[in-house]
Amino acid sequence: MYQFEGKPADRIEAYQLLLAQAQALLEGETDFIANCANISSLLNLFVEKINWVGFYLNKNNELVLGPFQGNPACVRIPFDRGVCGKAASTKTVQRIDNVHLFPGHIACDSASNSELVIPLIKDGNVIGVLDIDSPVFSRFDSTDITWLSKIAELLTQSVTD
Repeated sequence: MYQFEGKPADRIEAYQLLLAQAQALLEGETDFIANCANISSLLNLFVEKINWVGFYLNKNNELVLGPFQGNPACVRIPFDRGVCGKAASTKTVQRIDNVHLFPGHIACDSASNSELVIPLIKDGNVIGVLDIDSPVFSRFDSTDITWLSKIAELLTQSVTD
């Protein structure tokens, strides 16, 4: 991936383009589910070496499956379980290089080996998480965290209720 006009692009340039595409998709739309659906589709098309990308939404302090791209997934995740639960309960990004070593990891797809979870925070409250899984160990780095966090922030800003 990371191709522009037939030439390889650096990752920063590629993420800048992705951010602009996300802004265009979110512009003028305030429906959270619709926006999550479009962002999960966009990320699935853009981010290479992943096997699942989507959202878990906070419903009464439990994460419930929202829009996603990939194989069927776990439907409900308590705030105190798994990588998504830890991101939600601590309000911190979780980058896990080897999910098999993470205590309490919830294995929805045995092909996943690394995971990145970014909490979606609106007015100090967790409204959900962006979850991205990869079959590649140590797939995610600080560049991914920086730019995917910007997209998560754009998404939370689009929510009006």
